Amino acid sequence: MAVKYKLQQTEKDIPLWLITAPMYLWILIFFTRPHKEERFLFPIYPLFCMYGALTLDHVQKMYAYFFTRRTAHHYVDSSGWLAVVTLLVSSVVSMSRIAALYQGYHAPLDIYVEVSNLPSDPAVHTLGLDKDVNLCVGKEWYRYSSSFFLPNEKWHLQFIKSEFKGQLPKQYSPGSFGTRLIPSHMNDKNKEEPSRYINVTRCHYLVDLDLPQESEFQPRYSQNTKEWKILATVKFLDASRSSSIFRAFYIPFVSHRYTTYVNYNLLKTTRTKRGQSRKLQM
Repeated sequence: MAVKYKLQQTEKDIPLWLITAPMYLWILIFFTRPHKEERFLFPIYPLFCMYGALTLDHVQKMYAYFFTRRTAHHYVDSSGWLAVVTLLVSSVVSMSRIAALYQGYHAPLDIYVEVSNLPSDPAVHTLGLDKDVNLCVGKEWYRYSSSFFLPNEKWHLQFIKSEFKGQLPKQYSPGSFGTRLIPSHMNDKNKEEPSRYINVTRCHYLVDLDLPQESEFQPRYSQNTKEWKILATVKFLDASRSSSIFRAFYIPFVSHRYTTYVNYNLLKTTRTKRGQSRKLQM
């Protein structure tokens, strides 16, 4: 209202509160839910950009009104530098954020690329090509990217029990019409479904994050060298032991002092022939 008064905007202009209402209503609804995820904000990302532009436009108008002489020139002539500075700062912050996300969390994709290449290395993958292969995940189930990373139809993603107590995904039924069939053993309350799990002894490979904390259902599998062999490992950010600022934004030569990394591992059971191990340099 103050901006509108100072800049002598007419009543014919659309009220600013009406323009911004959709974004604030969306935030009000989803921020009050008990379960929050960043993906819930995707539909209003364009609104963030639009309202940021509106805010910058009003700041430029206020600057022109209070700090420049009133002439016939357009307000942008005297406040255009504000847009340039805002764009530069936003670009630097955005690049820092992108670098931080890649630096801290690229390990799962790297590991699953290694999974897709396993059959091509007979020194590592010692099972016959006609054998079914179980690739298992426990607490890392939600970082599984896509079944496109599995080498072929003989490879199957399997779940082992972890501390997660919700309902895990279920594979579609086999066949060309599998996506049309209503799956069994499902519920609409996100309750744990024990039929999703297999015994860890049936796993040929395991993807796991080696955290220092362990529990009954989330042991440090990589430390159990009698049963598991590390095939590949990539560094992964341990958010609980890292600075909230430096894990969110990457600053060269500084961030590594305030962040802690652990190993994201691809493991192979020792119940089959032992394969060669390798450490990815990332």
